Amino acid sequence: MNDAAPAKVRPIHPVQHADGRARCVWPGVDPLYVAYHDTEWGVPERDSRALFEKFILDGFQAGLSWITILRKRPAFRAAFDGFRPEIMADYGPKKIAALMADPGIVRNRAKIESSVRSARAWLEIESKRGFSEFLWNFVDGQPIQNSFRTQAEIPAETEISRKMSKALKQAGFNFVGPTIVYAAMQATGMVNDHLVGCCRHEECAGFACDAGRSSLLPASGEKVRRSRG
Repeated sequence: MNDAAPAKVRPIHPVQHADGRARCVWPGVDPLYVAYHDTEWGVPERDSRALFEKFILDGFQAGLSWITILRKRPAFRAAFDGFRPEIMADYGPKKIAALMADPGIVRNRAKIESSVRSARAWLEIESKRGFSEFLWNFVDGQPIQNSFRTQAEIPAETEISRKMSKALKQAGFNFVGPTIVYAAMQATGMVNDHLVGCCRHEECAGFACDAGRSSLLPASGEKVRRSRG
């Protein structure tokens, strides 16, 4: 007979919060996480540089929790020059060393060096067809609208995320495995995986045709250029 107390079972359905709104399970009650869930996650992102930031940060998340990265996001943005690929692409040994000494970010040399290579890959893609178009083409330009009712139904990866992962790797990106890519797709609204019953499910579905919305960074409208300053 096992006398140990039964393990606490995590809920799999949307959870009612004190403000009366039902939300997906994963943000819990952490105010920062709840705000991210309510304002960013699942909102279609079309800005190429904002998409770059999200994919880079999801790469840094590998082996960690997203809330850890979310708490460090301001420090990441400061350390990586606002995630401007035209600047990051020219990072050399001195900058890499400075990043490795920065306690505000995840100090993983492989991930830091990967972000530099990914910035160079972004510049190449952006100059040819645009990074946003490159990514959104995998979902035919419109968010996939799922209708999952429990957390257990949501996949870790899909055929589309596997194809996108392969294309990104071929272009020169690293830390973009199918699971990381699917997490980025969820976060940037390429797929609506808010649970049915979550207050954000229908709200994010309503953003599906809003091609101009940018939740992370304002659309720059600038001509992409390499900065060596």
